[in-house]
Amino acid sequence: MRVLVPMLVLLFALWRPAAGIAAELGILVDLSDQTMTVSLDGRPTYSWLVSTARRGYRTPVGRFHPGWLARVWYSSKYENAPMPHSIFFYGGYAIHGTTEIKRLGRPVSHGCIRLHPNNARILFDLVQAYGLKSTSIVIRR
Repeated sequence: MRVLVPMLVLLFALWRPAAGIAAELGILVDLSDQTMTVSLDGRPTYSWLVSTARRGYRTPVGRFHPGWLARVWYSSKYENAPMPHSIFFYGGYAIHGTTEIKRLGRPVSHGCIRLHPNNARILFDLVQAYGLKSTSIVIRR
């Protein structure tokens, strides 16, 4: 399984529509449903539970592009918390894996978008394959 997932990600990334049509990776986060939908070239391909900001914190809403990626990262603000497969999109806000998988589907974070670690790895690999400029992140209420 460890080999199969990266190979599938690579195949998705290598497949491109006809020349002249830009390939895009779309990430839609719905804060009210605590879900993420990932679309490859306009086709919804993955749907995952996430955890976003709990009461007293906020997850920014709007349209973003990833600014930078970190396969291994630790929060400098929140007690060195692990943030595997981080996709930073707005200052210190990121989409990243979490060890608190039982809490996915509920708002419990300080503002980042948390994913199951396996899903975070898949998404990270897709963003690397498609590129930062070809990836859009939309976060809605």
